[in-house]
Amino acid sequence: MLLADFGTSYCKLLDTETDRAPEVIATRDLEVGFMADLATGHNAARRSKQSINELTALARGGEKIIGGKDFVLLDCGSRDIKFVRYAEGRVVDMGWNAECGASMGFTIELLAKYYDLDYGEIAVPDTGFSITCGVLGMSNIFDAVISGLSETEAVAKFVRGIARNAYRFAGSPERLYLSGGLCDNPLFVGSFPCNVISLGRFVLLAGLQASR
Repeated sequence: MLLADFGTSYCKLLDTETDRAPEVIATRDLEVGFMADLATGHNAARRSKQSINELTALARGGEKIIGGKDFVLLDCGSRDIKFVRYAEGRVVDMGWNAECGASMGFTIELLAKYYDLDYGEIAVPDTGFSITCGVLGMSNIFDAVISGLSETEAVAKFVRGIARNAYRFAGSPERLYLSGGLCDNPLFVGSFPCNVISLGRFVLLAGLQASR
């Protein structure tokens, strides 16, 4: 069975009939006629034989990977952010934010390419910008650079602000499980004021496996 998590910027694919690891490809490189058997994500309905909601996939994936009865799992994608909270083994709260989390992951990746930055080499700043939108928040960077802050420092404050906004959206837990491509961003992960456990990019694929 071919499983797919159709993200805005990247697609994650898994063929359950082979031993190959999940594959990540840029959404723009996906073949026009590509079809999955079971999928989630913004293009799932038109690119698969059967689709399920992303929050459902996230919840089932978290339950399968984490295995605990009480946890908060936050997924940070290119376009939006979403979370599920489990208590006593069942979902008690969930949320999806495509406005305050607008283009968060995409903007962070874009800034790294534009300013030629390595997020693994940037320290977490003591303070950050107050940001509620990835796109609109970029004005803080431009204003800070004009005021004399270095581009690296300005972007670091931006990323910290983005992470703190996502943290509040998830309910400000003491321990947070993180899903999505930003798990590989040390600056972003280190900007959360709590214990963060990164699960990587394939949690929704795990949710699809649990849904078969």
